Amino acid sequence: MEQVANASLGRLIGVVVIIGLIMLVFLGVFLYSWLKEPRRLINGILFSLFFGVFLVWLAVLIFNTGNNTFITFMGLLFIVLVGIIGLVLLMGWALLLWNAMIVWKRESHTLANMLTLFLALLLMGYWAFNLLSANRFLPEWLNALLGVIPAIGTYMVFCSYNYLVNAFLYQFVPRNYRQDYLIVLGAGLIDGHKVSRLLGSRIDRALTYAKKQEQKGRPLPKIVFSGGQGADEQLSEAQAMADYAVAHGWPQELVVLEAKSKNTLQNMQFSKRVIATDFATKDVMPRVKFFTNNYHTFRAGLYARMAGLKANGVGSKVRLYFLPNALIREFAAIFLLNKRRHMIIIVGLLAIAIFSAIITAINH
Repeated sequence: MEQVANASLGRLIGVVVIIGLIMLVFLGVFLYSWLKEPRRLINGILFSLFFGVFLVWLAVLIFNTGNNTFITFMGLLFIVLVGIIGLVLLMGWALLLWNAMIVWKRESHTLANMLTLFLALLLMGYWAFNLLSANRFLPEWLNALLGVIPAIGTYMVFCSYNYLVNAFLYQFVPRNYRQDYLIVLGAGLIDGHKVSRLLGSRIDRALTYAKKQEQKGRPLPKIVFSGGQGADEQLSEAQAMADYAVAHGWPQELVVLEAKSKNTLQNMQFSKRVIATDFATKDVMPRVKFFTNNYHTFRAGLYARMAGLKANGVGSKVRLYFLPNALIREFAAIFLLNKRRHMIIIVGLLAIAIFSAIITAINH
């Protein structure tokens, strides 16, 4: 018996060690990729692989402790967590509708602020269609064609999950308080001349960062205020932001304006040129951070990479009720950035569905 027990223990240790080594490999690959370049979507996939193996490793350890009370507690905790996730997914339309109502009351009624409402209505329509079994009234070939919707939906869920993981991880990119320049990305002005609360939070975050860098005994960085003048604006966003910063105690001599950009990609491209012109030491690369709202940092980082600007972002916080609309908008924008890859996959799924519909029509 003792030999059997020792053999079982040996096998268990072997399994734990093997899974642990696989987990460490995935962790190492993820950390290498993320620390080297956090502005890549593949980092989300690498992290998910590591976390999945970690959960398996943890489950093996838990179920082999021999402590039935502990195993029961952890099992119930797992069931509760899965139940909460399932409930959120099942009632997602209700949560989105609730959020849409809050945004409708507290924010302007723009298209960008109604995305949760549109998504809620779409999910409600799909839910009602399935609940009423409306597909029984449709011809078989059309049902075969509509069968592609869950497949496309699953793909979209995977893409959105990967985006959310990346957006979350990007909030933890090392701050490194030794920057030469801080770029504050512009946003629309209120009444054509006033800095909005959202834009003000970006500037405040940059000022806080700069002061903390000074407290660490390093020189204050220059701040590049980046944003052009819209058709309905009385001055450029860059000038309005600079005026706001100076009014809040920022030295005028450390202000740099980039007043031509019209979008985030141009923010990065034009700010890079302005910094290259302003930077005194030409034989080294300037150290740069950009500042925007937390939900926007990852996409802005992608644009910085596209512009060849070696800079990562720091985000200012926004109210929680504002995040769902903002994250949906960010995901849509990133999805379109890689539209060629996504279209190949979606068209492939559609082709399979069309072929299935044709076969079904022929057989009936």
